[in-house]
Amino acid sequence: MKEFKGKTVIVTGGSRGIGRACCLEFAKSGANVVFTYSKSKEAAGTLEKELLSLEAECLSIQADICNYNQCRNVIEKTVEKFQKIDVLVNNAGIVKDKALVMMTLDDWKQVTDTNLGGTFNMTRATITTLLKQKSGCIVNISSVSGLVGLARQTNYSASKAGIIGFSKSLAKEVAAYNIRVNVICPGYIKTDMVNSLKDKVKDEIIKSIPVNRLGEPKEVAQLCVFLASDKAGYISGDVVKIDGGLAI
Repeated sequence: MKEFKGKTVIVTGGSRGIGRACCLEFAKSGANVVFTYSKSKEAAGTLEKELLSLEAECLSIQADICNYNQCRNVIEKTVEKFQKIDVLVNNAGIVKDKALVMMTLDDWKQVTDTNLGGTFNMTRATITTLLKQKSGCIVNISSVSGLVGLARQTNYSASKAGIIGFSKSLAKEVAAYNIRVNVICPGYIKTDMVNSLKDKVKDEIIKSIPVNRLGEPKEVAQLCVFLASDKAGYISGDVVKIDGGLAI
């Protein structure tokens, strides 16, 4: 029996990369899948077809997670269609890497407003529903950059570290309502961002990873499904690295 049958999962930034892999893995587990996307209707449409081929009920919503009202709209449409929310995966995020001496206020704000602000907006929009249900699970996608810091990523590292603090605090706040909150910190994963790097740069990155390879989006997605499942029912407020040993 599929463990998420009858359950509803929301994934932000679901049309590409890790978010896309999460949508597919939850669908394979029987979930109703709602995903947001920012720009590409074509990519969203392609994913919808794949989800339907897996016999999953799905709903795609174009939304800017920096806009709280648009986040509220995502929740309202989800509850209208599926009556409840079981899992929220805050995955959407951006990077604007630059040395601090060259970083503009706009570079800082865009990254922190999207990564940390977007996580707040979606969680704040969702939490009332979860509290009323007295059930639910939130998985926030952070990064090893939020744990160890990487040069030229002060904005990104700060936003991802903020997600960790946000999640730990919230986990304590909502535990009495049967709501769990956990964080995943991926390392270098085969997403569009990493794939766009020059081969020489990728080779150097791989040399720095103890298991000597990049991660697959599916591997992160499988961890996400586990943390959202009843098998992880005693795990909350945790931060799980999936980085091939990079941050040891």
